[in-house]
Amino acid sequence: MYSMAMTQDEINTYKADELRLGPSQPGGSYKCGPVSNGTVGGRATLIEPERLKDFGEEELLNGDVKVYDTKVVGGPEIKLMDPPKTRRLSEFRNVHRPLVQFLRFEDISAAAFRIQTVIQKTPCTYSRLSKQYGMDLYLKKEHLHYTGSVKERGVLYLLTSLTQAQQRKGVIVATDCNFSMAVAHHAVELKIPVFVIMPSCCSSPRLRIYRDYGAMVISYGSTSHDSQDHACHLATENGYLYLEEDESAAYLAGMGTVGMEIYEQVSKLDAVVVPAAGQYGLLAGTAAAIKHLNSRVLVIGVEPEGFPLLLQSLKTDSPIKDLHSNPNKKLYGDLMERSLGVDTFQLAKKFVDKVITVSEENSLVAMLRFQEFERSTVDTEGAMGLAAILAGQLPELKGKKVAVVVSSANMELELMRQCVDRALVLDDRVSKFSVKLGEWPGDMAKLLDVLSREDVRLLDVCHRRQSDKSDLFKAKVECVVETRDKTQSNHLRKTLSERYPSICWLDR
Repeated sequence: MYSMAMTQDEINTYKADELRLGPSQPGGSYKCGPVSNGTVGGRATLIEPERLKDFGEEELLNGDVKVYDTKVVGGPEIKLMDPPKTRRLSEFRNVHRPLVQFLRFEDISAAAFRIQTVIQKTPCTYSRLSKQYGMDLYLKKEHLHYTGSVKERGVLYLLTSLTQAQQRKGVIVATDCNFSMAVAHHAVELKIPVFVIMPSCCSSPRLRIYRDYGAMVISYGSTSHDSQDHACHLATENGYLYLEEDESAAYLAGMGTVGMEIYEQVSKLDAVVVPAAGQYGLLAGTAAAIKHLNSRVLVIGVEPEGFPLLLQSLKTDSPIKDLHSNPNKKLYGDLMERSLGVDTFQLAKKFVDKVITVSEENSLVAMLRFQEFERSTVDTEGAMGLAAILAGQLPELKGKKVAVVVSSANMELELMRQCVDRALVLDDRVSKFSVKLGEWPGDMAKLLDVLSREDVRLLDVCHRRQSDKSDLFKAKVECVVETRDKTQSNHLRKTLSERYPSICWLDR
């Protein structure tokens, strides 16, 4: 038999443990050893820095952490002892902690997953213009969305991110733009009440579009500022959420899904050309996605020459609110509603490799190229990417595989007709001139004979008798002719200038 008696040293050790750990508690058949900072059955050890997340950081640094014994069965927690003396984080090796990113790739991936059942994956097809410009050109046709704009992506993810309470109350917009059309369409599809406040100057076809989407349209005021003020008043009074295009994380994440799709659809991509329009959400989101997937892919932003807001902001290293420019408001439309936020500017500064500007003339010719070669009608914003290429501003892309984002195609018919007419003149395909002829029989026939020999097509002719005293017995003839290309146009100008010194060209 073994002796059950305890020696004096064992008794002293047991009492010391009782004093340190607390008395044994009845009511349990098994009691585990003391647990101190993750160590079973041993002394409390110093908490390592990487485990600070398991405790209140401020309490730990102030030495206020309490350590408790944990039992498997029965009994309350028992305070054991004061924690060991702790060291501050500054005593450990400094570990660099990067700042939290405003827009993470995980946010863009989450947006892509949520909108995939509603937003179609638009094609990114090889363009017939590739050989003309010496590169493999792929067009990401975002203008094929239901509302004709890429902004459906950001708007849908923004609306689905709202709380249920806010969705029940409804949303309100007050700007006639692609963003508002996307809000009107998707809010109705999500059964969110949506109100559209528009000034009286808004055209009837545009108002009809909003009504066809199912939105409640209200005409108020004579200017856009009047309608916006009224919309803000209604939002405050009734609890609606006033929406306008901004740099919210949800909106930018939705826009960034364009970059994910491009990288998936075009293998061995070298560069992406993106319009820098509106609030720059498309450029910032697309650049963030592309650079995460492959940092070697160039991201190039394109904005109008008349108001290069982003380009000037990058030069001054701070976002500029207004350039005090006066561009063609009717032509640029959505591009006029521009502002550059701090977060969007930081994203563009970090991820965009180059920003260039394009002229109004190059944008119009690019719109013409889309109609002729791609059988697509796009607006000024949608044509800016191609405009930069045809203007020869990106020679470094020769021989490369390039994707161009075609962002939108919303333009009124009358304005589109005017743009096409002007683009034909800029492309040296249509010429207009006036010449003074005598009233002798056959003078008009001789002019028409010259045009016939030059193999040009006469589109319009206007014959007026002069009433000036110095030009008595003369007639002024205005002609509009169509030529094949610039070479034929130059030859026609040379021939007519030699034959008729009084000729005046009216197309420049």
